[in-house]
Amino acid sequence: MSNHKNVLKLLGCLEFPIPALVHEYATIGVLNNENAFGDNESLTWKARLRIAKQLANALTYLHTAFPRPVILRDLRPSCIFLDSGYVPKLSYFALSITIPPMKSHAEDEPKGAFGALVTNQEGERESITSYVKFHVRHSQIQTIIDPKIFDEVGRDEQAQVYLQDFLALALLCTQASNESDRPDMIDVSKELVRIEKSFFFTC
Repeated sequence: MSNHKNVLKLLGCLEFPIPALVHEYATIGVLNNENAFGDNESLTWKARLRIAKQLANALTYLHTAFPRPVILRDLRPSCIFLDSGYVPKLSYFALSITIPPMKSHAEDEPKGAFGALVTNQEGERESITSYVKFHVRHSQIQTIIDPKIFDEVGRDEQAQVYLQDFLALALLCTQASNESDRPDMIDVSKELVRIEKSFFFTC
């Protein structure tokens, strides 16, 4: 799977007393490294959208390219690396599992950082989701997004619509009440492609 452009390539293994995996070098580093982008800099909205689209493409690959779909189970910023071209690379598959034959999903408890979030902060997560949903439905996205993104988009009403589409997709993916209503990753990937193309055409 490391042949995919959005998966951190595994180069080999060093046989120390505690074996060490050797991966390709990601110039910028992990996605949540605040110092990676220079002083007073952050990722633009276009860059963030492109990263989200490419990550969705990588997850779709894991879900569809193998006889037994691979479920990552621990997707978080510290497991995503960026190369010099801001291309995201998935890493850390230690908690991943495969879906058994004749099954459509994995019946297992959430793991990793997300598992801790679900287990310990379910109420907070629901509150945040409800808060975001309220502002999206009332076209008040400036209240909930990074001010730098809103400044980048400006007063372009059509561009703001695409921001709302992005937030609506995120909310759809995090529905806790009914898992069957959540979109498959391939549908998420297609929607992000649509949003990106529409946004770039508008701008």
